[in-house]
Amino acid sequence: MNWTSLESAEQINDINHHQGYSLIFKHSTRCSISMMVKKRFELDWDKLPGDLPLYFLDLIKHRELSNQIADDFNVYHESPQLLLIKDGECILDLSHGQISVEEALSVISDQRTAVS
Repeated sequence: MNWTSLESAEQINDINHHQGYSLIFKHSTRCSISMMVKKRFELDWDKLPGDLPLYFLDLIKHRELSNQIADDFNVYHESPQLLLIKDGECILDLSHGQISVEEALSVISDQRTAVS
């Protein structure tokens, strides 16, 4: 799997209008905790659905985009932060040690079960 670098307001708009799931990982490249959480997440990310778009936001370069994400998806800015978006709505907001592939998978599974 690979990250798609989140670098524009247009990409956030696309995520907001995407039908289905998208995942955003907000990361501070100056924070050792954020680096550790990102590496731990990447160790397990092959368990995620192969068609799940994965977006990576470098907060140092693009703080204004983090602010837009907070506004558009009605979340409080944190770093590191993992957001699972479904049909334009944030359905999972995790930060720091809470961030895990397993938690994202659990929410996706619960959502799919509820629809069935």
